[in-house]
Amino acid sequence: MAELIPQTVPPVPSDAYVPVAGDFAFLDRADILTDTNYASLSYWKGVFIHFFKNRRAVIGLVIIAVIVLLAVFGPMMNSYGYRDIVQFRNESNRRVVAKALEPRVPWLHELVTGEPYDDSFADRTFLFGTDDLGRDLWTRTWHGTRVSLLVAFVTIFIDVIIGMSYGLISGYFGGLTDIVMQRFVEIANSVPRLVIVSVLAIFMPKGMGLVIVALLLTEWIGMSKIARAEMLKIKEQEYVLASRTLGAGSGHIIFREILPNTIGPIITQMMFSIPTAIFTEAFLSFVGVGIVLPQCSIGTLIEEGFNNITILPYQILPPILVLALLMLGFNFIGDGLREALAPKLEDM
Repeated sequence: MAELIPQTVPPVPSDAYVPVAGDFAFLDRADILTDTNYASLSYWKGVFIHFFKNRRAVIGLVIIAVIVLLAVFGPMMNSYGYRDIVQFRNESNRRVVAKALEPRVPWLHELVTGEPYDDSFADRTFLFGTDDLGRDLWTRTWHGTRVSLLVAFVTIFIDVIIGMSYGLISGYFGGLTDIVMQRFVEIANSVPRLVIVSVLAIFMPKGMGLVIVALLLTEWIGMSKIARAEMLKIKEQEYVLASRTLGAGSGHIIFREILPNTIGPIITQMMFSIPTAIFTEAFLSFVGVGIVLPQCSIGTLIEEGFNNITILPYQILPPILVLALLMLGFNFIGDGLREALAPKLEDM
């Protein structure tokens, strides 16, 4: 059997090749084939994709977006202010009678309401009716929602800064510093919120300032625990050791190296803290130590509706529905962010 002898092709001498036109051409982006199934994604792009794949998260985002838009532009949809008396008698009774029939059948209005028919307000439309003082509930509902959202966003923003900084510093230095700082957290967390509000009400006037201070003194604790746990998990990793070896200071390591890698759980905690702050503001205003009249919020509107629930039962419905939708929407967004920022293996 003849032995196979490998044949080699002699290399072409460099001076023997003469390039001609057409040998080389630039490829367009459309000509480059990319495997889209396994293409590399950035972290935040992956979070974005996972978040919008979650149907409940998208529903929550739509709910919050609609409520925020109505809170911003709702009071501008008519010429009534939130404290203007635009109707001298309650509008709810007039809704029992069809407005199309009232001008033609005045006796029907008198039969149903027991009041003489008055057409001085016949050209006005109140979508949510008016309250017991004749103020437009549409304007008051969305103005109160604006106040409650403003209080919640301001307090949570400040609490994120305070709690995040406190937890990161406590977890980074550890030892005696961590022990002392965590004992202070435990003492602050053991004081009931109602006691704090009661003490503040002695030294501060009722209103938005009291609610904001009360939330600032209580809501940062949960944020600090999340930040400290993330710091304890991350601070021994190699890139932190490399930064420390290269001479980076503690402030640079905490806020430039570690903080960006802990932002995901902090954002999730913030989404769950916003509905808590809204509910706390509503509760404090409901019991009379929060927002005071004539200013309105969701809590004061619920209080007014509760006081008139036997004669004007419809008055309590708009603020309760807005509060329920806010709580539902923010919790849906928080669940979606938690799953998107730390997806499970079967969801990837």
